[in-house]
Amino acid sequence: MSSDTLAIRPDPQMTRLLDSAIDSALEERRLVGTVVLVAREGSIVYCRAAGMADRENSLPMRADTIFRLSSVTKPIVAIAAMRLVEEGRINLADPVTRWLPYFRPRLPDGSTPTITIHHLLTHMAGLGDSLIGDAGERRPGGTSLAGGHAACIALEEKLRRLATEPLLYEPGSGWRYSISMDVLGGVIEKETGGPLGEAVAALVIRPLGLSDTAFHVTDRGRLAVPYKNAAPEPEPMGCEDSVATSSGVIRFSTERILDLHTYHSASGGMAGTAEDILAILETVRRGGAPLLDARTVSAMVRDQTNGLTGLSRPELGFGYGWAVVTDPDRADLPLPRGAIQWGGIYGHSWFVDQERKLTVVALTNTALEGLFGAFPQDIGKAIYQAM
Repeated sequence: MSSDTLAIRPDPQMTRLLDSAIDSALEERRLVGTVVLVAREGSIVYCRAAGMADRENSLPMRADTIFRLSSVTKPIVAIAAMRLVEEGRINLADPVTRWLPYFRPRLPDGSTPTITIHHLLTHMAGLGDSLIGDAGERRPGGTSLAGGHAACIALEEKLRRLATEPLLYEPGSGWRYSISMDVLGGVIEKETGGPLGEAVAALVIRPLGLSDTAFHVTDRGRLAVPYKNAAPEPEPMGCEDSVATSSGVIRFSTERILDLHTYHSASGGMAGTAEDILAILETVRRGGAPLLDARTVSAMVRDQTNGLTGLSRPELGFGYGWAVVTDPDRADLPLPRGAIQWGGIYGHSWFVDQERKLTVVALTNTALEGLFGAFPQDIGKAIYQAM
C-alpha cells in the first residue's frame, strides 16, 4: 500500500481550519515549509504542501519533497524488528549479546546486567544520550573498508564505543529516551547479514511499494533545506549545527544523509516523504497487514514501560517504536487511550487515533517549531475542531 492508493476525499471544514493554521505559521515566520497529510477511514481528507523547501533559492515545498526524518526513523525500524520477531529470528526476551557479544556496558558498581531486545525497543536499557540530533560519526579518511560494508563497520565502531560507557540504571528499572535504537540496528544487521538500510527496505519499504524513504538521498534536488528557529525568521542550518534547549544542546549533522560512509542510525538516520510515512502509519492503524499480524500491532501500541517513562508529558507511556496515550484526560488533544504519536527533531510530528480511524503526518523543515512549537498543536486542534 502507498498513500497514492488511498482515495482522496477532501473535507471542506478540515481544509478551511488546517489552511488557516498553516497559513498563520508561515505568515508569522515560525515555519519555512511543511507537508501535512490527514487520512480518515482510509481516505485522504487533507493534503497540502505549503511554504518553501529552499527559501534562499525560491524552491516551493512539494508533496514529494524529501525530509531528513530524524526520530520518525524509529517506528520504521521498530516495525522491521517486529517482523523479525514474527519470523522467529529474534525474540523480545533475547539478550543483545546473542548478536553483539561485545555489547556489555556496566552499571556504576561494575556489574554487567542483561540488556534485551525489549529494553532496546522501549528505551529501558539504561543507555543515555536523549537529545543527540543525528550527528553520526563518519569513518576517518583513508581508513580501509575491506571486509564489510562501510555503514556496517561504522555502526559497529559506534556501538563498541557506546559499550564502554556506564549505564544509568539497571535495564528494565527505569526509562530514558536514548540511542538504544542504534543498538537494535546493530542487532538487525547481524541477524540479516547486511546493512540496516537493506533490511529495512526488504522488511518495510518494498513490501508497501514505497521508494522515497531510505538511509541515503541521491535526489538532492528534492531534499528540503533544514532551518532552525531564529528571529525575525528561521535561518538555514550549517553542515554541523546545534540548537540550545532547556534540556541541553541538540546537535545536527545535516550532510550525513548524503554520505554513504555514515552508519545507518536506527535512532534518526533516514530521510523520506510525508506520503511514505502516511502509508507506513496507515498500515499500522489498519492492523498491520501486509507487514505485521494484528496481535503484534496490539502489543506495539500498548504502554510497555509500567508507568516508568519519565516523559515530560504525563499522559504518555511508550510502546514499541512510539509514545502511547495512557491518560486521555490529561492530553492536550482529545486522543483516546492507546493512540500513538511521536515526531522528529528536524521539525516533524505525527499521530494515529485508532478509534476515529485517523492518521496525521505533519513534516516541516523547521526545528524546533515543527516539533516543540505551537505548530503541531495548532494542526491537531484544527483537525479535531473540524471533526
